[in-house]
Amino acid sequence: MRIERAVLREIPLTLAEPFRSSAGVVTQRRVLLLRLEAEGIEGWSECVALEAPTYTYETTDSAWQVLTELILPVAAGRDVSDPGSILEVARGIRGHPMAKAVLEMAVWDLVSRAKGISLSEMLGGTRRTVPVGVSLGMMSTPEALGDEVARYLEDGYARVKVKIGPGRDITVLAALRERFPELVLWADANSAYSLEDAPLLQEFDALGLGMIEEPLVPHGFLDYSRLQGRIETPICLDESIVTENDAALAVELGSCSVVNLKPGRVGGLAASRRICDRLTGADVSVWCGGMLESGVGRAHNLALASLAAFGLPGDISASRRYWERDIVTPDFEVVGGEMAVPTGPGIGVEVDVERVEALTVRSAEFG
Repeated sequence: MRIERAVLREIPLTLAEPFRSSAGVVTQRRVLLLRLEAEGIEGWSECVALEAPTYTYETTDSAWQVLTELILPVAAGRDVSDPGSILEVARGIRGHPMAKAVLEMAVWDLVSRAKGISLSEMLGGTRRTVPVGVSLGMMSTPEALGDEVARYLEDGYARVKVKIGPGRDITVLAALRERFPELVLWADANSAYSLEDAPLLQEFDALGLGMIEEPLVPHGFLDYSRLQGRIETPICLDESIVTENDAALAVELGSCSVVNLKPGRVGGLAASRRICDRLTGADVSVWCGGMLESGVGRAHNLALASLAAFGLPGDISASRRYWERDIVTPDFEVVGGEMAVPTGPGIGVEVDVERVEALTVRSAEFG
């Protein structure tokens, strides 16, 4: 089976409501979608890079450049029988795992559709449903955030993660804990603190948080190890874990006890499985995060989260959490804190091609 045609598109999608973190406010996503074609079958994927380099150095435009100038021109015509080996075409490219993941994940969808099995099954997933949580951005007051938490708990989410930052941390978290004493509560700092803030972060221990995510500068594994030694709240690493070597170093130094694993961040699904194996073998918990994806990216994340090693609720919210109208059918929904894993071929949802084409602001075709 060979890639006969590859089409990369950019479409704008406006969020149902602004999403605020310590890194800034997101109101719209510039989404890159890749469609691969082979023997009358299509495979889809989505780039998770943001418009500005606030999460990692990769951006929508850098991913577009790497894909259109370096990866896709040589991917057309390549055999795709083994999805994990397709990135041989990008061997000479240093870094840019988000751009590389776009090709790799589309190939996984393509091949699993060709085999007539779900992406979950092809990856080795064992769950028919997975527990899911919701990630909430910063809000004007603790009361407003509390009302938002109440709304999502009514929707059935299994846990809540809130964005925090200096001046919007201990007071906000304490108010939530007082209002929701039994809430499974996580905090996400998006690298807003330093090791000098350890005394403040120690105050979080009294709040019974499930974890604090990426509080320090990414890849500062030694500082993370020192911080974990000073606080009881489990540290979760996100941006810091990009490669297997990152995972090995974090384990060796005791830098964390939890990892937020996002396939689009680490170079795809094969890399995600390798990193997951490394972490679970070292007794580090793993869960699947999100990057404000459309239904295409969400479907890939859900398939990965169906692996038995993903024991914590992921950031895989319902379609309506972020979009008034998604680009796939059917919409993703949360029922009783769980989301059903699609069982149809590939990612298990159908892309609204007509809408995608109508939204396209630029495209590039290869093959």
